[in-house]
Amino acid sequence: MAEKGMNLTLHVWRQKNASDPGRLEQYQAKNISPDSSFLEMLDQVNEELIKEGKEPIVFDHDCREGICGMCSQVINGIPHGPEKEATVCQLHMRRFKDGDAIFIEPWRSRAFPVMKDLIVDRSALDRIIQAYGYTSAHTGGVPDGNAIPVSKTYADAAMDAAACIGCGACVAACPNASAMLFTAAKVSHLALLPQGKVEATRRVKAMVAQHDEEGFGNCTNHYECEAACPKGISVNFIARMNREYLKALPKAD
Repeated sequence: MAEKGMNLTLHVWRQKNASDPGRLEQYQAKNISPDSSFLEMLDQVNEELIKEGKEPIVFDHDCREGICGMCSQVINGIPHGPEKEATVCQLHMRRFKDGDAIFIEPWRSRAFPVMKDLIVDRSALDRIIQAYGYTSAHTGGVPDGNAIPVSKTYADAAMDAAACIGCGACVAACPNASAMLFTAAKVSHLALLPQGKVEATRRVKAMVAQHDEEGFGNCTNHYECEAACPKGISVNFIARMNREYLKALPKAD
């Protein structure tokens, strides 16, 4: 016998653009398979809306494999939903029950203006990277992996920081709408490696300055960012970035 699908009530944020006040609208999601992903459920709801001649719910997505972080939504008050260390596309409907009410909203931050419905403009994070989230040294061909010795401790920490996918869940979860966890991860994964140390002073000062210019708040140690991060980035990287920043302040660029 085929498993009975779930019927759910969705309260979805609808907003035409950044200047529109927006509002929650109610929709019915009918006969949803528990094995469907959350995005597949939204696809199914949108198909019904299109059949009825209504405008579908606009949401962002790309890889649907938990790699890109574009599927940014706040689900029942939790960025990316109730699944720990997972993106929305990795969330499955078996995490909900038949008859549940689900509230779906976009990221909330002054630095992330709503473009439409559940899509926000996250280009502020790109501008933090553009400020100095790179190394400018031309290394030529790819060197042998053993050419520059790196301790396993530093290599592992750099890899952990580099796992950040730049989704912005840390911003959405933080009471201060801070992007410190994102910035710290990008600063740290380079500062931990020999190739990144050469420009460490300029990098941390430029990226922190851009973070503040974009209108993100400061970190006050609520730890919500770590809890919401789909890649489990540790707040220890914020402490590391703060140390890098304090060391850089007295130095010339």
